[in-house]
Amino acid sequence: MAVRAAVLPAVGSPLEITGIDLPDPGPGQVRVRLAAAGVCHSDLSLSDGTMRVPVPAVLGHEGAGTVVAVGEGVGHVSPGDGVVLNWAPSCGACHACSLGEVWLCANALRGAADVYARTTGGTDLHPGLNVAAFAEETVVSASCVLPVPDGVPLTDAALLGCAVLTGYGAVHHSARVRQGETVAVFGVGGVGLAALQAARIAGASKIVAVDVSAEKEELARTAGATDYVVASDTTAREIRGLTGKQGVDVAVECAGRAVSIRTAWDSTRRGGRTTVVGIGGKDQQVTFNALEIFHWGRTLSGCVYGNSDPAQDLPVLAEHVRAGRLDLSALVTERISLDGIPAAFENMLAGKGGRALVVF
Repeated sequence: MAVRAAVLPAVGSPLEITGIDLPDPGPGQVRVRLAAAGVCHSDLSLSDGTMRVPVPAVLGHEGAGTVVAVGEGVGHVSPGDGVVLNWAPSCGACHACSLGEVWLCANALRGAADVYARTTGGTDLHPGLNVAAFAEETVVSASCVLPVPDGVPLTDAALLGCAVLTGYGAVHHSARVRQGETVAVFGVGGVGLAALQAARIAGASKIVAVDVSAEKEELARTAGATDYVVASDTTAREIRGLTGKQGVDVAVECAGRAVSIRTAWDSTRRGGRTTVVGIGGKDQQVTFNALEIFHWGRTLSGCVYGNSDPAQDLPVLAEHVRAGRLDLSALVTERISLDGIPAAFENMLAGKGGRALVVF
């Protein structure tokens, strides 16, 4: 059956909206009709080669939809069920999984090398980050679907698949923000907006949002920011000025750029924690001298997928949604059609907006 999809023909090439042929689900597979898919900066990183995936590929890794059909052996979902796509399913058998660090699963992206569909012209296609959500329908491994929690609209649930899990997890699992602490979030995109809300939920006393664009201040304050700083050479000094010259207890970097990682570190108090969520390229080199590492006593840590376990965290996030503490709609800056994805990529390159949501 042919459906429309956004295909990346080669690294560095523009996306092409075209028809693809999807097979019926085989054993252990599920076919899903997409309700919505978020346009995430990670998709841009895939298209420009910052993150390597086999191509040609259908991108999109943050989505939700309705099960259309299931293959043999699939029992946890049935046709008609609403599901969230999980782009990084854990295998449960590798070393990381044995330690309970499922977000570091060595086999999570193995499915991205598979051929899952073909163009109508017969070219093999790979599922970008396993799930190929930039399409009207997709066929995925059963391990890549989780039931949509009760009380979460299917369209909004798409954001749970990446932005919210990552931003919430960075604050609660990686940085472990405590009641009354001060927090700075660098980068007010979809993940940054989720991190701001998570900091508010955690009870942070001061939440400073930092971005290169002054236009994002309203978005940031709606999400929970108490202060807003437009990124410049004096950002760290401004943040220290907002925190009694101490610096924040926790800085969460969501941009993946050397300058913002270094500034986040400089904005953190002595003994504080800096968590890097953003995905940067190999050319983004960050330097520290040995004396400052000793003197400041700060912790610098990476954060993959919010250090989250989707199966465990989705019900927690759903409870925050139902209680009104987490507003998924506040992460969405525009709702677009499948044909609007290339323009949304251009907006991300220009540093505009928080999160575009493709509604099918």
